[in-house]
Amino acid sequence: MRSSLLDHAERSVEPGSFQLQNDRMLKVDLTGTGGFFFARQGSMVAYQGDVDFSYEGSGGLGKMFKKAFTGEGMSLMKVSGSGDVFLAQDADQVFVLHLEDEGITVNGANVLAFESSLTWDINRVEGASMISGGLFNTTFTGTGAIAVTAYGTPVVLAVDVPTFVDMQAAVLWSTSLRSSVRKTAKLGAAIGRGSGEAYQLALSGEGFVVVQASEGHPVPTQK
Repeated sequence: MRSSLLDHAERSVEPGSFQLQNDRMLKVDLTGTGGFFFARQGSMVAYQGDVDFSYEGSGGLGKMFKKAFTGEGMSLMKVSGSGDVFLAQDADQVFVLHLEDEGITVNGANVLAFESSLTWDINRVEGASMISGGLFNTTFTGTGAIAVTAYGTPVVLAVDVPTFVDMQAAVLWSTSLRSSVRKTAKLGAAIGRGSGEAYQLALSGEGFVVVQASEGHPVPTQK
């Protein structure tokens, strides 16, 4: 058989690593991961070998209450066993970050998978309220890999002057940055493209923020 489709054959990866199969799919070899990692529930598209998937909820009782109050958080599954696992989410672009005894703050909706060696918690942005959309995000710390998604090719902005980002477009940012909520001068000012145009994530200090080229997937309209 001849076809350009066959150019997309499976890539070999180092044991125990998170690597991209392509720009929209993550491949994880469970060998050397300590036997398991965490992934967004429902993100598995294929696997090879003896692999088990178990529901992990929000990651503990405390985080469950935070998720119930904030609407933030992640429905996780624990992936364990031996073999290769392929993950994707709505054909979004996938990026792998390797943390080395450091931290990063991620929009929970953009988390695809992460190694069990990382510690994570749900945190509230200073000055946020329910009227400003909650503005709770997930902070990861430690050493290990995390895979994130972006709906639309992102841009990485260096933050050395005050920077303002639509909350739905913010993928992740440095934990070294100070974050707060900024309200536009006029409530009806159409400076964004969605419901978050009246409030923005305000970042200051030294670091970076990753901004995707959209405010997330369009909400299906009822017919």
